[in-house]
Amino acid sequence: MKDKIYIFDTTLRDGEQSPGATMNVEEKIMIADVLDEMKVDIIEAGFAISSKGDFKAINEIAKRAKNASVCSLARAIEKDIVAAGEAVKPAKKPRVHTFISTSDIHLKYQFKKTREEVLEIIDKTVRFATKYTDDIEWSAMDATRSDMDYLCKAIETAIKAGATTINIPDTVGYAIPAEMFRIITDIRNRVPNIDKAILSFHGQNDLGLAVANALSAVQAGVRQIECTINGIGERAGNTSLEEVVMAIKTRNDFLPYKMDVKSEYIMRASKLVTNITGLQVQANKAIVGANAFAHESGIHQDGVLKHAETYEIMKPESIGLLRNKLVMGKHSGRAAFKDKLRELNLRVEDSQIDNFFEKFKDLADKKKDIFDEDIIIMVGEETRHGEESKGKIKFEYLEVQCGSRGPQKAKVCLAVDGIEKCAESTGQGPIDAIFKAIKDIIDVDAKLVLYDVTAVTEGLDSQAEVLVRLRDNKTAALYNGSASDIDTTVASAKAYVDAINKLLVHEEKIDLLSQKVVA
Repeated sequence: MKDKIYIFDTTLRDGEQSPGATMNVEEKIMIADVLDEMKVDIIEAGFAISSKGDFKAINEIAKRAKNASVCSLARAIEKDIVAAGEAVKPAKKPRVHTFISTSDIHLKYQFKKTREEVLEIIDKTVRFATKYTDDIEWSAMDATRSDMDYLCKAIETAIKAGATTINIPDTVGYAIPAEMFRIITDIRNRVPNIDKAILSFHGQNDLGLAVANALSAVQAGVRQIECTINGIGERAGNTSLEEVVMAIKTRNDFLPYKMDVKSEYIMRASKLVTNITGLQVQANKAIVGANAFAHESGIHQDGVLKHAETYEIMKPESIGLLRNKLVMGKHSGRAAFKDKLRELNLRVEDSQIDNFFEKFKDLADKKKDIFDEDIIIMVGEETRHGEESKGKIKFEYLEVQCGSRGPQKAKVCLAVDGIEKCAESTGQGPIDAIFKAIKDIIDVDAKLVLYDVTAVTEGLDSQAEVLVRLRDNKTAALYNGSASDIDTTVASAKAYVDAINKLLVHEEKIDLLSQKVVA
């Protein structure tokens, strides 16, 4: 019997700490739903004490999750643990995850506590957490820079107090694989009650070694890996879920472990996280990058055509990337469309099929060939923006005049609380003119810090996917907006409006909608 590796996904907590990756409640629920379908073992849904929004998201995810344990992070403070415990209470399998540092540098400069004081805190707070659930995870923050004797004592204390999972975080991405193996081996050999808990690893990617450290930790006895979709997270990011899962599946001869994760959902999860956070995946990113299964070299192409395994160590289908993409068009029927949704692991309620099919037909009228990516983007965008747009700002239409001669002009019309409002502006190019016109309708105090355009598929008729990032000048908070369309200018306008919608909702500035309207 193979040992099981538990996959603990912290996209919604640590992943959200990436600059600009803040998600609202609806977006967190969308990602959690996919993770749950994907059979991720534990979903760390957020940090309950941090905000009302985070508490609500965790609580809603706890109510919805069918398969996964739902977890909330909590500092070693009673009020944090109360919030975490209450947030995960509705879950079928609730977990509270509490932490405190064990490294001398953190204890001296950040916590200003002695080692003995921290041991008392560990004992007291872990015991307190058991009032809410018997599934308690305890983390030794900055474990890889901690004194080993003290780290072992802290772990022993946490287990005695009721911790069932012990997490060893490489908080600053400092460790290397051989060192990680030694740390885990020492813990297993020196902590007398270690058999009463599952060992876990959480790795940051500051040196690009998070996945390597995770696999090394597994070989030393760790049975839970904490990771994120696309490896997003603070600073250089976290251990990448897709890389860990596919490394174990592909090299099961060397890593003889089992997992419950359905790898066929990887691409869907990756695209969804990218669209919601606005954090684009680099083309040569392992597993989910655009070039991960592309072959440019003639020798490689020749080999793959003769036998895929000559240069492909895993099948694209194993991550939900289908080889046969050009299968849909304007003559495709409703039954074929529904079948395609199932094939792409896209969960759409029966009541929404007609709406999505109509959108598909509209796209097919503009675009000869419909790729899988087009459908994934269409469903993801419609689901993401459908509820958000009600009663707020909606894009109506756009007229653009541009070229090498004459002024660059744009006329934009938006529906603001159901009332159509339009503005015209000139700019240094059509996009500049569009954004200025939108700001003439909705005067928000924000700066454009990122504008990015990518093609959804190949070909001249490919949809453009646009990412806009705004910084609120008052709070410095970042807001991402995204949209796709055959017309790049239309996608740009929709993305800018999406970002403004999020800013207004988050900051509760709906009253600004009445300002500075040009008839």
